[in-house]
Amino acid sequence: MPYDIFDPQKRSEIMSHIRSKNTRGKIIVRKYLHRLGFRFRLHDSKLPGKPDIVLPKYKYVVFVHGCFWHAHQDCKYYRDPKTNPGYWIPKIQRNVERDEKAVFNLMTMGWRVEIVWECEIKKDAEGRLNDLVSSIRSL
Repeated sequence: MPYDIFDPQKRSEIMSHIRSKNTRGKIIVRKYLHRLGFRFRLHDSKLPGKPDIVLPKYKYVVFVHGCFWHAHQDCKYYRDPKTNPGYWIPKIQRNVERDEKAVFNLMTMGWRVEIVWECEIKKDAEGRLNDLVSSIRSL
């Protein structure tokens, strides 16, 4: 097993600071949509998967996924963890399975679902967000 440069207490402290809400990517998407006049709800617990952005007027939800935490395949920001893989690989796989189930359930309920990946925002935020807006507006 690869050696972690931090002791377990320090690693726990570091991991406790990782956020799932209000990440840089999620804020970029929200500000862009708001600036264009879209109004939305955040993290609606009544919907499967608690989507990051819910646009009820369009019956449209957006998930902004971190490439590592949601195992974005063929992405330079995702690779299998080297430290404690017996814990992290199943954990990330459960995230992927939970995501797939949420998307399926939302689509079954008649919602349109879009996933925006962290790497897409880093590579070409404006282009990706323009595509998102076009998709939201298309009926």
